Amino acid sequence: MISKIQHTVLFLSLFSCFLGCSTQKVSQSNTSPNIIIVFIDDMGWADVGFNGGTHVKTPRLDQMAKQGMVLTDFYVAQPVCSASRSALLTGCYPNRIGISGALGPHAKHGINADEITIAEICKERDYATAIFGKWHIGHLDPFLPTNHGFDTFVGIPYSNDMWPMHPEARKGTYPPLPYFNDDVIVYSSPDQTQFTKDFTNLTIDFIKEHKNEPFFVYVPHPMVHVPLHVSKEWDGATGLGLYADVVAEIDDGVGRIIDTVNELGIEDHTLIIFTSDNGPWLSYGNHGGQTGIYREGKGTTFEGGVRVPFVAWWPGTIGADSTSSEPLMTIDILPTIAEWLEVPLPKHAIDGKSAAAIFEGEADATSPQEAYYFYYHKNNLEAIRWGKWKLHFPHGYRSMGDRPVGSDGTPGKYDYSVKTGLELYNLETDASETTNVRESFPRVMEKFATLASKIRNDLGDSLTDTKQTNQRMAGKVE
Repeated sequence: MISKIQHTVLFLSLFSCFLGCSTQKVSQSNTSPNIIIVFIDDMGWADVGFNGGTHVKTPRLDQMAKQGMVLTDFYVAQPVCSASRSALLTGCYPNRIGISGALGPHAKHGINADEITIAEICKERDYATAIFGKWHIGHLDPFLPTNHGFDTFVGIPYSNDMWPMHPEARKGTYPPLPYFNDDVIVYSSPDQTQFTKDFTNLTIDFIKEHKNEPFFVYVPHPMVHVPLHVSKEWDGATGLGLYADVVAEIDDGVGRIIDTVNELGIEDHTLIIFTSDNGPWLSYGNHGGQTGIYREGKGTTFEGGVRVPFVAWWPGTIGADSTSSEPLMTIDILPTIAEWLEVPLPKHAIDGKSAAAIFEGEADATSPQEAYYFYYHKNNLEAIRWGKWKLHFPHGYRSMGDRPVGSDGTPGKYDYSVKTGLELYNLETDASETTNVRESFPRVMEKFATLASKIRNDLGDSLTDTKQTNQRMAGKVE
C-alpha cells in the first residue's frame, strides 16, 4: 500500500516531470535551427516541377515546396562553380574575396583563412558541422573544409569532370579525381554512380548521430554536372532519359532527408534549403538542364545563368505553400542564418544581408538589398538587378544560339563572338530579356548610373571604362 504522503510525493514528482518535459519541448522548438543546405551543380531554373518543369520528375521537391517557401527570383552571385560556392559560404561577392571562375586541379589558391563561413558561424553556437559532396573553393590543405569550420568532409575537391576523361580537355590535362575523407585523399577515380546515393546516406547518418545537438550539414551534390552518373536503382527509372534519372535520384534523396528529420521529431527546429550553384550547361543538350523562359545558361549573367530554383522548408517558422518574388541571392543566406542563430556577423566587410523577415512571412517584407550586382570573370561588372529592372553593360558572352547542341555527354560548340550592348530590361514584362528599353526610361538609367558608380568604388570594374559608360547611360554617347 502507498501511504498518502508517498502518494503525494509521487504525484508531485510526476507533475514536475510533466512540467519539465513540456518546458523542454517548448525550449527545443525555439532553439536555433539545425541547418541542411542541399546545393545542386548546374541545375536549371526549370529543372524542378515546382517551377513548371515537365522534362523531369521531382515529386519530393514539389512536396517540399508545398510545405515550405519557393523563391521565384533567387540568384547566384556568379554563374560558375567556385565563385558561386564562395558567395554562398561567405556572404561575399566572389571578387571581394579573390575567387573567380572554376578552380582546377592546378590552382594554387582558394578561400582565405580570414573569411568566415556558414560553418564557422554555426561553430559559434557549438554546432556539429559536415560537408558531403563537392567543395571546389581550394583543394590544397589550407583551403579544405576542415580548416574552415567543418568537422567532417567526405567528397571531391572540385568538379567531377576535372579528370582524365574530360571530353574537351587535352589528354593528360587533369590528374585522377581524388576522393577525400576530411583532409586525406583516401582513393582516386571514385565510382561516380554512387555519388548521389552515398552523399545522401552520409547526410542521413550524420543527422541521426547528431539528432540531440544542433547541426549544420552542407550537401553540395556533384550532379547534375556532367559527366552524368546515376545508381543502378535509378538508371532508367523515369523513362525520360539519363538527365531526368539523375534529377530523380537527387529528388528522392532530399525526400529521404526530410523523412529522417520527421521520423526523429526534429522538424520544428530544422531548416532545409535546396538550390543550385548556377544555371544549366546548355552546350551538353540532353545532358544539360533547362531554364524555361529565361535567356542563356551557365557561364552568362543573363537570367538563365544566374536565376536558379530555390525552396526553403522549416515547419512552424516558414509558412507552408508560400512564395516570394522578392529578389534574394546566395550572399544573403549567411547573414540570415547568423540572425537566426543570434551570432554577430564577421567584423570584415561582407555583402549579404539577412532575409529572415521574408522567410518568416512578415507583412510587406522586401528584399534586404537595394540592388544585386553580377560580376563575371575576374572583375567584370556585367549586370545589375534593381527592383523589376535589369541592366546589362556591354560585354561578350557565350551562346549556343542556333548552333547544334551536344548529346549523350559530348558538348556542342559555343559561339563566343556574341556581345550585348548597354541594355535595359523590365523583368516584370520581359523576363526573357528580349527588348531593350533603355531609351524609354532615362530616370531608371540615371539610377543605374548611381548604383554602378557605388559598386565600382567598392569592388572596381575591369570590364568597362567608367567615364564612357556613365556618359552612355546619360544618353551622351552611342
